[in-house]
Amino acid sequence: MIAAGSRLRQIGWVVILAICLAGFVALTFRVNAVKSEVRLAERRIIQLEREKLLLETEVETRANQQQLASWNALEFGYEAPRADQYLESERQLAALGTPRAIGAPSPIRVARAPDAGEAGAPAAMVSPITGKPVSPPEDDADDAGDMAPLAERLAMPQIGQALAEVQQ
Repeated sequence: MIAAGSRLRQIGWVVILAICLAGFVALTFRVNAVKSEVRLAERRIIQLEREKLLLETEVETRANQQQLASWNALEFGYEAPRADQYLESERQLAALGTPRAIGAPSPIRVARAPDAGEAGAPAAMVSPITGKPVSPPEDDADDAGDMAPLAERLAMPQIGQALAEVQQ
């Protein structure tokens, strides 16, 4: 009988231990689920804060645009360009696509690529006051000795050619 009671006691302890282990596992899963919900809520809060900041910036920008528009209407009077400022009719627009006549002047260009001869030589230094070419300042003998290797590396012959062309 003592053996049967001892055996029953061991089974009881195993059952209690199994119940405790099952409760621990269930509690662990529940804690992890709550932590996951908290993380999702924090991410949502951060997302909403960013969205709120974006909307505040947009409202401020629109308010500034309205303020600028009212200043423009009262003080400056600027207007957006209209199509009739450039072309009066559809015929003028169509005329832009026609080929030029034989004696017509060349079209006006706002930008041009440098010529082949201009690309290699640097521009000459010109005085902003007189508009005449300016010769570079003469260096001391000590400076010329110190700068000789650097000058060779920086392609001094090109500058010399440009100065010779300017002096002619």
